[in-house]
Amino acid sequence: MADQDRRTLLAGTLLGAGTAASVVDLAVFHLLLHWHHFYDLSTTGVALASDGLFHAFGWFTTVGSLFLLADVRRRGTVPWRRWTGGLLLGLGAFQLFDGVVLHKVLAIHQIRYGVDLLVYDATWIGTAALALAAGLLLLRRSRPARAERPGR
Repeated sequence: MADQDRRTLLAGTLLGAGTAASVVDLAVFHLLLHWHHFYDLSTTGVALASDGLFHAFGWFTTVGSLFLLADVRRRGTVPWRRWTGGLLLGLGAFQLFDGVVLHKVLAIHQIRYGVDLLVYDATWIGTAALALAAGLLLLRRSRPARAERPGR
């Protein structure tokens, strides 16, 4: 049963991270708004190539998570609250990593250029922290009951 729970959490977490990468970050901020690329410290060609690699990584993660979810379903009932907790955890963790490590520590890109970043950073990192906290709370509340150990 613990293996099934791990697979469920991994499927949700990977889908959350893949969705954050491919849909939220890449589709919205890179493609629709043209605010930044995955790697902005070089030429436009390098920036676009980095977006392509980032896009491939995000979609491989997303598709892999769906195969894992199908495997969880094949083995039994999917505990959807656990899966949703994992999804929020993955989404928040990816956004937090992106906002703190990639934007601030490594500075390979910013959310947007030519503006005061405080509001953008606070919104990006704040929503990441909220998604992460909601995922952790949901995972805590949906934790499977432990089997009683003999002698206790």
